[in-house]
Amino acid sequence: MTNLNLIGVIGSGQCDESVSQLAYEVGQEIAAAGYGLICGGLGGVMTGACRGAAEAGGLTIGILPGDSPGSANPYVRIPIATGLGIARNIIIVRSSRVAIAIHGGPGTLSEIAFCLQLGVPVISLNSFTVSPNIVPATTAREAVEKAVRKITGNGDGEPA
Repeated sequence: MTNLNLIGVIGSGQCDESVSQLAYEVGQEIAAAGYGLICGGLGGVMTGACRGAAEAGGLTIGILPGDSPGSANPYVRIPIATGLGIARNIIIVRSSRVAIAIHGGPGTLSEIAFCLQLGVPVISLNSFTVSPNIVPATTAREAVEKAVRKITGNGDGEPA
């Protein structure tokens, strides 16, 4: 059974294959750790992460900017159509126990800012490091291990 704690995955809606593969690996690791994945539910990093989690049997939730649940990528199990546009980013952050930022652009940066303002831990996987409170990671496994440590309280997310 999937843990009710959700790990947010934030990143660009368009990305190259190497970034998509990294997101896929993050999704697999999240599902393997028994956590649910929440994201913006569209393309790019979101599709890669959802595909990885879904193929590993994990829960995927997409917080969509538009009015149609049908706009979600095919790997989103629970699409939530908000009609809020980019304002939906706050819902993703508020619903996440920790967020993993993978590459990204301005939307990712806005989600990181919300995380920092609201005290949601951020793990950066080749993404922004605009604050000393953002924990860097270099692999999908390391990012998810640090995220789980943030959730469980077993350290600050840094390796023991």
